[in-house]
Amino acid sequence: MNHYPSPPPLGSPAQVVAPHWQQQLLKYDAVRQARSPHHRAKKSAMAARNVSKSAIPITNPNKPPEDSMLENHPSSTVAPIAQVSRPTAESNWSSLDMGGVNIKTLPATSGLFSFTFLVNLFLNHNALEVIPPQIAQLRHLELLDISGNHLTHLPPELGMVTSLKELYLFDNNISTIPAQWGTLHQLQTLGIEGNPLDTNIKTMIQREGTPYAIAYLRDTCETPAIPRQRQWQVLETGSPAGETFNVLCYNVLCERAGTPRMYGYTPQWALLWDYRKQLILAEIQANPADFICLQEVDLGQYEEFFTKHLGEHGYKSVHYQKARAKNMSEEDRKLVDGCATFYNANRYKLVEDRLLDFAAVAMRRSDFKKTDDMFNRVLGKDYLAVVCLFEDIHTGTRIIVSNAHLLWPASFSDVKLVQTALLVDEIQSYAKEWSRYPPPPDQPARYADWTKIPVVVCGDFNSVPDSGVYEFLSNGHLDAGHPEFMGRLYGRYTDEGLDHRLHLKSAYAPTNAGELLPFTNFTSSFQGVLDYLWYSTPTLGVTAVLGEIDKEYLSKVVGFPNAHYPSDHVCISAKFRVKPPASKLATSP
Repeated sequence: MNHYPSPPPLGSPAQVVAPHWQQQLLKYDAVRQARSPHHRAKKSAMAARNVSKSAIPITNPNKPPEDSMLENHPSSTVAPIAQVSRPTAESNWSSLDMGGVNIKTLPATSGLFSFTFLVNLFLNHNALEVIPPQIAQLRHLELLDISGNHLTHLPPELGMVTSLKELYLFDNNISTIPAQWGTLHQLQTLGIEGNPLDTNIKTMIQREGTPYAIAYLRDTCETPAIPRQRQWQVLETGSPAGETFNVLCYNVLCERAGTPRMYGYTPQWALLWDYRKQLILAEIQANPADFICLQEVDLGQYEEFFTKHLGEHGYKSVHYQKARAKNMSEEDRKLVDGCATFYNANRYKLVEDRLLDFAAVAMRRSDFKKTDDMFNRVLGKDYLAVVCLFEDIHTGTRIIVSNAHLLWPASFSDVKLVQTALLVDEIQSYAKEWSRYPPPPDQPARYADWTKIPVVVCGDFNSVPDSGVYEFLSNGHLDAGHPEFMGRLYGRYTDEGLDHRLHLKSAYAPTNAGELLPFTNFTSSFQGVLDYLWYSTPTLGVTAVLGEIDKEYLSKVVGFPNAHYPSDHVCISAKFRVKPPASKLATSP
């Protein structure tokens, strides 16, 4: 945990001359001059008088130019980030100036809180005594000015508006800042001048600046109550006939990627690997499975932590790293992550395992060799899958389990499709090869046809349910001209389209209504389904899946990881039923 030093006395020279404090005082003066009704709107109208527009924007002075915005998040562990939704046909404005019009109350049922598209909101110089907690519904706000009112308290719920960059509280009667505001990790200016604020926080902002004070609140805030345990959702009633097995899939967020820069809303102590790894282990042990497929497991933690603790519970494992580890020193190699598949050695034996390095496999494809897109886009992406063939040591049942981690950026949808197509191509190839292995005892013909081998394909696909990846895996086909290929050329894939014969279905999609979970990845900027457990429907059925997270708990947190959930992903798990061979079905009474 950070140790925050006591700030110097008020009025110290360091505070008076601090550039960030000088900037705050300049903004304070500017806000005090905005007392007249709709001051910002009128000023913007005058500035835009000679520009023909359908609406007059009130600009956010803290927003960087569009061309300076990062196209992609620099972490491979954060969800594919699409552009934040902005007003469309419903509204063509994103700023609202209600300043200086003597508003006395904002009812909780006010229509204002339905304007969730707002980016800038000005409520300054009114007669407000309370800001209702419903303001937290305005999740896109980047600038909020509530200066010059009669406020004595502030809503803790405003800490849910993690997009805030400028928050002006000037000239109120505020004495404390809610600790829950520690999640406002993007906040650059917390305007406090003109308030009887707590000395500690005020001098902290004066001396060190707003981000330092927000980090202090974040790391010292009480954690939410422990969430209720996730429950299993039964999909098949009655006792399932035949063999059953469980699969758990979990992107654990490797130590190297779990940084304050990536997860500024997370208390620093909750990002420490020594803390997170124990929660990861507890989550796995709370949902015991025959196969545990983990992504983002670096070599050091695989050898020193996971194999040790899971080995104590009868698991053996396979682990492969990303290709870049080959050219590193032994010490640096330990920090490179990969995919690890653990299996219950008391029930299963590993028959064969294969590493699928997507870039290496693409290089071997003759139809890719003449495409510049393959060299420029696919080969530089270091992602992989591990494909294993297991055999039940008691029954002889064989199962293919694939554990994959795909590329994440939204701007590389074509590469995700290529990686997914390579994955299913290789699984089919392996299945054909493995079908020629000596048969299990008393089952001479069961796996002679490769399509009879049960298949589970799981992992972090970094693709939402309305993506081309999902469409291809669930339908078995994708047209060559699919827009997510982005007009690029990938040999047979973009000449003929994508096809597979695995007959896959997501374990969390028992109907056509979509996934049962609202998300598998939960951060302050993205919540959605990215992780899947696909299974071959001719050979397997799903009896139950691990359900969603406590909704009441989720209403109080801005994202993971946090004190209770150690990764930005949540684990998913399913109980599968092995369907008996057709010959047995025909002869059963």
